[in-house]
Amino acid sequence: MNDLPFTAADAWAEPGQSNQLEYTVSELAAALKRSIEENFSLVRVRGEISGFKRHGSGHWYFALKDADAVLDAVCWRTTAMRIAVQPEDGMEVIATGRLTTYPGRSKYQLIVDSIELAGIGALLKLLEERRKRLAAEGLFAAERKKKLPFLPGVIGVVTSPTGAVIRDILHRLADRFPRRVVIWPVAVQGENAAAQVAAAIEGFNRLGPASLVPRPDLIIVARGGGSLEDLMAFNEEIVVRAAAASAIPLISAVGHETDTTLIDHASDRRAPTPTAAAEIAVPVRLDLIADLGSKTSRLAQGLGRLFSESRLHLAGLARGLPDPHDLIGSAAQRLDDRSERLRLAMHGRLTAARTQLAAARLRPAALAADIARIRARLDEIAPRLATAANRAVAEQRRAVDGLAGRLTSLSDTHERRLNEGYVVVRRGDMIIADATKVTPGVLELEFHDGKVDVVAGSLARPRRSPRPKGPLPGQGTLF
Repeated sequence: MNDLPFTAADAWAEPGQSNQLEYTVSELAAALKRSIEENFSLVRVRGEISGFKRHGSGHWYFALKDADAVLDAVCWRTTAMRIAVQPEDGMEVIATGRLTTYPGRSKYQLIVDSIELAGIGALLKLLEERRKRLAAEGLFAAERKKKLPFLPGVIGVVTSPTGAVIRDILHRLADRFPRRVVIWPVAVQGENAAAQVAAAIEGFNRLGPASLVPRPDLIIVARGGGSLEDLMAFNEEIVVRAAAASAIPLISAVGHETDTTLIDHASDRRAPTPTAAAEIAVPVRLDLIADLGSKTSRLAQGLGRLFSESRLHLAGLARGLPDPHDLIGSAAQRLDDRSERLRLAMHGRLTAARTQLAAARLRPAALAADIARIRARLDEIAPRLATAANRAVAEQRRAVDGLAGRLTSLSDTHERRLNEGYVVVRRGDMIIADATKVTPGVLELEFHDGKVDVVAGSLARPRRSPRPKGPLPGQGTLF
């Protein structure tokens, strides 16, 4: 191949001249390629991206254009992986690279080494347009945001495993309330960062009860500070949609306090720093212990007051109840009185009948008339007597049933009194209820759990205030 440079004079040389150089197509293409690459080995070109295409091999193909010209550009896969800006049609950028030719198509093109937006204003405009479009879809609506768990059992962290961010989060969690942490390592900068972050959020949500990795109760997406271009992965639409679709509550902690990314709008809670995200995620364990101790003390004091008031109320009710011994004594006395009257009435009736029978034996004729008269009288009053007898028996049965119920209740009261500390004093089968009836000798004391024999000495008899007979004033009687 002729290495002489190709000049315009050579092109306009007359055909008949003997010193005219001849080039093959390949030689001419190589000469042009070498000339362009030597003169444009490093250039910065500003223009608008048009016809952007990401090939299956990972290479980028697009064109840079302005109002008057178009320049083809290509970015190889290894270089594209390091570029933070994701090209889009209509984006104004500054591309840095080297100019070369593509002999197969007689075209020249720019081999791109880096891409940056043409000024912060263009990038902010792009982000603002994306924010408005996503907000119109409802991805940032307040009603979509979920409440964070008070004390998550497992916390999933999406971040770089080698940076200082994960160390800060783990250290802060250990200080406040140690929890189990599952880390999903991702790249936080570069071409694949957005896809990895979105895949991590979706992966945590796909975990189930049978998974080897526990499903987190809370997700933290964290990254340290950086420039606007460094944080572009968290402004990508794929990341924002993954955060908004997460069924697990999510905290975004990207950058420093002044940094704002689109994932902050879609997350359930924004933390100004990764350390602040750990503080939001869990409470302080010592504060919870102190609060629990305070509430326990207040509960114990409240229960103590409740028991004291109930005890006083019960004692007041007990003072208003009548003495069961008085109730039993009065009922027993009435029963004895009625038994004695019944015995006397039966004796009187039998005596009168015997007298009438003796008198009738002395008057046989009159006796027959009397018997006939009495039989007629009996026939007349027999139905009435049967009705009256049935009524009397029913009334007496009701009375006996009532006395039996009261006696049962009084027996229960007797047992409760023994459980409260009272004692029944007996001498033989007789209950001694008055101190004046105590004489020297053996007495039996009945407690709630057994009986004890004691010996009473000769002591001065205590004076007893007379007990009023009948029910207390203002109080009825059970009988």
